[in-house]
Amino acid sequence: MQKTSPDSIILLPMPRHLSLTGGGLVSSAAPIRTVSVADIPAEGYRLTLKSGEIMLASSTPAGDFYGRQTLKQLWRQCPGGVPALQIEDSPDFAHRGFMWDVSRDRVPTMATLFRLVDLLAEWKINQLQLYTEHTFAYQNHRTVWEHASPLTPADIRELDAYCRERFIELVPNQNCFGHLERWFKHDRYRPLAEAPGGFDFPWGHSPAPFSLCPTDPRAATFIEELLRELLPNFTSRQVNIGCDETYDVGQGRSHEECERRGRGRVYLDFLRKIIACAQQDGHTVQFWGDILQHDPELLHEIPPGVTALEWGYGATHDFDGHCGLLAKAGVPFYVCPGTSVWNSLSGMLVNAKANLLNAAVQGKRHGAEGYLITEWGDGGHWQQWPMIFPPVAYGAALGWAVEANRDLDLPLALSRHAFHDSTGLMGRIACELGALNQSARSYESNGLGFSIMLSNPDASAADGRCVEGAPACFGRALEALARLRGEMAGVRMDGPDADLVRAEFEFTFALVTHACRMGLARAESRAPNTAAVPADRRRLLALELEPLLPEYRRLWLARSRVGGLTDSVGRFEKLLTLYRG
Repeated sequence: MQKTSPDSIILLPMPRHLSLTGGGLVSSAAPIRTVSVADIPAEGYRLTLKSGEIMLASSTPAGDFYGRQTLKQLWRQCPGGVPALQIEDSPDFAHRGFMWDVSRDRVPTMATLFRLVDLLAEWKINQLQLYTEHTFAYQNHRTVWEHASPLTPADIRELDAYCRERFIELVPNQNCFGHLERWFKHDRYRPLAEAPGGFDFPWGHSPAPFSLCPTDPRAATFIEELLRELLPNFTSRQVNIGCDETYDVGQGRSHEECERRGRGRVYLDFLRKIIACAQQDGHTVQFWGDILQHDPELLHEIPPGVTALEWGYGATHDFDGHCGLLAKAGVPFYVCPGTSVWNSLSGMLVNAKANLLNAAVQGKRHGAEGYLITEWGDGGHWQQWPMIFPPVAYGAALGWAVEANRDLDLPLALSRHAFHDSTGLMGRIACELGALNQSARSYESNGLGFSIMLSNPDASAADGRCVEGAPACFGRALEALARLRGEMAGVRMDGPDADLVRAEFEFTFALVTHACRMGLARAESRAPNTAAVPADRRRLLALELEPLLPEYRRLWLARSRVGGLTDSVGRFEKLLTLYRG
């Protein structure tokens, strides 16, 4: 190392206290002496490196494990020896989780899941959830999942064991109320729907059913069957039952009951039935808390053993007010910010960092029991795997120790502990690419204009998410993309999947470049939608997009199972058809 100061050491997450004590360098060959100290917090540790010796003190096996993860990061950045130092460390949140959507087309391979778990463990995450709608292989429901390459019971048991070895709790996650459109498209399940003929979202009409009918006795029986089959495959005694965004409740078969008793009351009664199903064998229950926030007087009626998940993905989401309501009602809760990568191609890092920090600060202030980072797959799950590294790494750091990590040098931390890039370039490139939306004046919490224009070519500026800015906006974005793409030549990654990560970045550069050129064509021709772009320019766009699709398929299969690929690529093929007129 060139400097002997705490600033020269970047850990992910940064510990609460790190001080250099002097006395030369400590080699990775030095023996580790472990001691048990009862007053160290459960997952905390005390690490002392001095000439010829390393002492690791903890009170639990988890604390010992996290101390060793810190040592791994120290050796990685100081291969010639670490300066003598002392670290005292422990987490702000007891539960620090990552939730990954495995239902919006993309189901990861086991190798990808194992790679993810290794990263999360090093970053001191202790909970993993795989968000499931229809991608678990339920024995009696093959029709629903047969083309989705689902996770099998054997997959879950193998992953569960892998997680436990790394002090990560694999928590079952099955949406049990809304977001069941993949079930209802089959005739067998449609009679269970609240609105079989469709309903209105706040943002538009849906012709397809979405949620279970809460007043149909068969609905609770159906959910009980699913949970009885799913839960025994996990050693966790928690389960996330979902129940978010049930906008259609009251618009269909439960309308009269909702008019008579109130929509919130009808929702809560069905929620309690699902909770009872899940608690039969002693599980504690998590559910997304968005619906009951509209009826805060009902929060007091949430049964014991239930944790509300307070989620919101905008930079200014009211975690303060919502957490305050839950704390006042005595309801245990997690705060659940997002990565802001879905519907974006390359991420929305400025929004994500503000959202992640806001959740951590207000969660700690109001006594949240957990901090759960969410990564969704809306719109075909087009984002490539490493695009999630910047927000997940920053969120993991905040979930461990908010104040020690709010000003984390994220680019350098990523270079060292995510990309294994000795030059330090890769982390900066990833962060600049993730913040590119600012260059194009697109700044939304649930979708970046580049992606919206590609996935919804009919979108216009009126929908609030589509970039319609002046040509200069897209010109600046294209200049930044070209510069960052050129800088990739200087990156020297040596991680286990370095070549694949490089290819995923190259593809993302190409796809975002294409989106910018489409935006430029729309802006210069003042086209209200993509179809209105002059035919000659659309033909050029088609020639540019078409060769990207084979690479998209290749990269998909390198990380994910084949199920869902046809649907995801189909969104690009629809765009190609439009380009060709």
